[in-house]
Parts: sequence; structure tokens; C-alpha cells
Amino acid sequence: MPALCRDCLTPLTTGPRCPKCRSPRVIAHDELNSLSIAHLDCDAFYASVEKHLNPELRDRPLIVGGGTRGVVSTCCYIARLYGVRSAMPMFEARRRCPEAVVVPPRMSVYAEVSRSLRSRMEALTPAVEPLSLDEAFLDLTGTERLHGAPAAELLARLAHEVERDLGISLSVGLSHNKFLAKIASDLDKPRGFSVIGRSETQAFLKDKPLRILWGVGLSTQGALEQAGIRSVSDILDWDIRDLTDRFGQTGERLWHLARGIDTRKISPHDQPKSISKETTFDQDLTDTELLFSHLWRLTEQVADRAKARELEGKTVTVKVKQADHRILTRRRSLREPAQLADAIWRVAEELLRDLAPKAPFRLVGVGISDLTPASGRDPAGDLLDPGAARRAAAERATDVIRAKFGTDAIIKGRMLR
Repeated sequence: MPALCRDCLTPLTTGPRCPKCRSPRVIAHDELNSLSIAHLDCDAFYASVEKHLNPELRDRPLIVGGGTRGVVSTCCYIARLYGVRSAMPMFEARRRCPEAVVVPPRMSVYAEVSRSLRSRMEALTPAVEPLSLDEAFLDLTGTERLHGAPAAELLARLAHEVERDLGISLSVGLSHNKFLAKIASDLDKPRGFSVIGRSETQAFLKDKPLRILWGVGLSTQGALEQAGIRSVSDILDWDIRDLTDRFGQTGERLWHLARGIDTRKISPHDQPKSISKETTFDQDLTDTELLFSHLWRLTEQVADRAKARELEGKTVTVKVKQADHRILTRRRSLREPAQLADAIWRVAEELLRDLAPKAPFRLVGVGISDLTPASGRDPAGDLLDPGAARRAAAERATDVIRAKFGTDAIIKGRMLR
């Protein structure tokens, strides 16, 4: 059986330890050298970057987030031992792990590290489809002749070099399509390397819960369970026509996924359709000023992500959830695409003001859509808004300072309300 030591990169036959370096991190699989579709996922990306840049944090629980009303962006695996997790309210994270070091997110720094990681991926194959700053699909079909090694060895070498040079550990999933590669990368985190071969696909999927299937959320799962479908194996009992008649295109897609069939290609030029951020409050809020303070914070985060990805959006959307869980949205198109927080905020503020009479709210969010590559042109200002250029220049200068000294180096007054 083909095998590979993930530490010294020595090709092996199967065995519990590498005979050369004695490492137990050996990956063995019958199809190890014939699979070429991979999903790479950075482990606790933001926290890993912060620890690499500040070695004093290496052995301490670390939370990337901020404020008492904010949420955890991510946390290191030490903090996770205390029960901290992403999207947890900060007050709860601090309660569970009072000794944690908390640092504010620095999106521009993470974006720079992400670009370095991306260039290393693209040195292996041009078929890289980023999903976010910290994960991507790769198609390494045909690269063995170019690099003189099968995809599995190239991926193990990449993970080794990234951890050594960038201080980031990767979890790798290797399979024969995107759906299964994504599942595989999550099987052995952190620092994992998992393989799902063609011959084992159906046996692997058969007894898995419905949520393992791409696109199955709570509402879809509920609809499936009403039809008596409670696991992947139940889908295998359905004819594709019956499933499609009952659930439309979703039924057809799930019929294929339950059998491990995914024909989607890895598309290097795909880009996200929207960028958004939202937060859920511990108590329903009616205070308009406090709602606007949260909205500004979220707007800055959306702008940071747009800048990091070099994108801008034409449509601004504000979303709120009422106390009875009813979701309301308002959207408006900008005169020209924007990535600046100031431009997004001026529209988002009006949209939230329109929704404010319907408070109290348990959630507020903001996003931009109709994304295009950033043009590099900031608003020049006109008779309707003569101060636009001045505010744009101030925001760009602020970004430079925040990138160097942290996101709290300069804080807008509206954040303090």
C-alpha cells in the first residue's frame, strides 16, 4: 500500500512509523498516488498568524475578537479546550477562559499572509479556487510530470513548508471530487491529512448524517425528515426521479452527492457573490444609537474583507432579525461600486434607520453584493457630496495605521456609543 511520511516526506510502504525519521505521521492509502482533487483548510488561521508574529503567545490561549458585545472571530486550539469557539459572544468566551489573551482582528495582515499562501499553491497548479482567506480547492491533475511527485507528496510538502515559513498548520483533504475533498479536510483537524478514495466512497457516506451533504441546512434537513429521510442511506433508497419530483433541483443534487458524485470543476476565477457580517445580541435591542454603533463595527469588518480581497460591491444590504425571529432586509444600489467603509456606511445607516421603528432586534447585519474587482478609484466627490474625497483619503490613511498598530489604534466616535 502506498504511504508517505508527512514529516520527512519519504515515500513508504504502509507502516505505523516512518523507518527514516520514526515519525508516526504516516498517511497510507491504496489510492494515495492516484487522487488529485484537494481541499486545504488553515487551522485557526487568524490565531495562528497572531502567534507566529508574536511567539510569546505560542503556549497561551488566544482569542481573536474584541469588546464585551462582540463575538469570537476565531480562537486557538488551546482556547478551544476551555469550550471557546468561533461566533461565541465575547463575554461568554472570557467567562470560560478568563486567562485568554484577546487581540482584535487585523484583516490586512491576514490578507497578506493569505496572498503568500496562495502564491505557494499556485506554484503547484494554476487550478486553485479560493473559498476564503484560509481555504481553497486545488486540482493537481497532470502535475506529477511537472513536479516529479504525485499530488499527495506535493500537498504534504506544501503543508510542511507553510508551517515552517508562515507558522500556519494546514489540514488537507484528498479525494476524487470537491465534495469529498472538503469532507476529508475536516476529518483529522488540526494538522490533518485524510484521503477518501473512489473504492470506499459509498461505504464511507452510507451511514453519515444528512448534514454532511453540501447544502443541507436545518430547513432542508427538516423537509427531508418529513419525507422519512434521516440519513444518507435513506437517500440511497430513493429513485432520482421521485427525489427530484419531491424536492426539485435540490433532490437531484442530493441524490448524486449521497453516491459521492460531484462533477463541479475547480474554477480559479470564481469569486464570492457577497461579503457580509452580522452579530446576534444577548438581549433584544431597541436603543437606536447602540444599533448604529454595532452597524458601524460590522460595516468596517465588511470593508476590511473587501479591501483584503481587492473587491468592491454595487449593492448594500442591511438585515435584522426581530424578537419573533422574523428576518427583515433592505437593500440599495450605490451610484458606483465601493469598498470603503464610509461609502457603505452612508447607505447602510439610512437602511437601518428605515427599519429601526420595527425594533427590538436580536440580530443586525450588513453586506455588499454585485461584487467586481476593485477599480482602485476612490470617490472624487461632487456637488451632492463634496467631502467624499477627503473622507476616502482619511480612511485609507487610517487603514495604514490600523494595519501597523491594530484595529483599535483609531476608533470612530460612533463606535463608542
